[in-house]
Amino acid sequence: MELVPFRIQAYLLSLAAIILVGIPGFMVLEGLSFVDALYFCIVTIATVGYGDIHPVTNGGKLLAIIVIVGGVGSFVGLVVNSLETWFNIRDQGIRQRKLNLLVGVFFSDVGTKLLVRFSRIDPSIGEMRKVLIINGAWTDAEFDKVGTQLRAREYHLDLSHADLKELQQFLIQRRDILLRLLENPMLFEQEQFTEVLQALFHLTDELDHRGDVKDLPETDIAHLANDMVRTYRLLVIEWLEYMKYLRVIYPYLFSLAMRTNPFDTGASPIVGKG
Repeated sequence: MELVPFRIQAYLLSLAAIILVGIPGFMVLEGLSFVDALYFCIVTIATVGYGDIHPVTNGGKLLAIIVIVGGVGSFVGLVVNSLETWFNIRDQGIRQRKLNLLVGVFFSDVGTKLLVRFSRIDPSIGEMRKVLIINGAWTDAEFDKVGTQLRAREYHLDLSHADLKELQQFLIQRRDILLRLLENPMLFEQEQFTEVLQALFHLTDELDHRGDVKDLPETDIAHLANDMVRTYRLLVIEWLEYMKYLRVIYPYLFSLAMRTNPFDTGASPIVGKG
């Protein structure tokens, strides 16, 4: 949502135009001073109408009608649309907090554990660790810079070191929570996180349908690798966005997230250790 929606801009411009026309008009037609003309315009538009100043000439009366019709309509439209925008922003903030609560549940039960598993078979994990050891001093600009790097990065996973059976069991055991998250209509407002869930659910299905994942042909392993890399990439980017959110909104959860950072080999949930 834009900071100043188009309708509010239009009403502001309309109101300003009426005042800018009304002030010199009343000064010329009614012989009012600048302050009196401004005062008359404002009390008329605001529907206060003290009656201490009123037009006496025909031209002044016609101008007053224009100010009343145009000014009051613009003023009311400005107030109504400002309130509507404020309520929309407030409701959007409430929805966003609820969405991020769901994202937090996902990372607590599934996402962080998966990132640990994927990072173990990432041949270039050293490069990832250089940019993903986050701390509370990071600014939004630093998060955005790293996010740009992660989106442009080439991701690879070496499945020769992967325990596919363990990964299969882990994902199947968490299928219910993935389904419940996907069924939540609010998540469709967060397209990036929805893509993470869809990719992860697809990977779960692929592994589940194979049953026995031992001695798979190279072509099938390559297919699974593509699914895992796609999921890994989306997970990393979403994790960074979630850390950016936690740093500002929930510092105590951010502290725990940094003490369990899946990319930090020295991370420990125990405060003061490591």
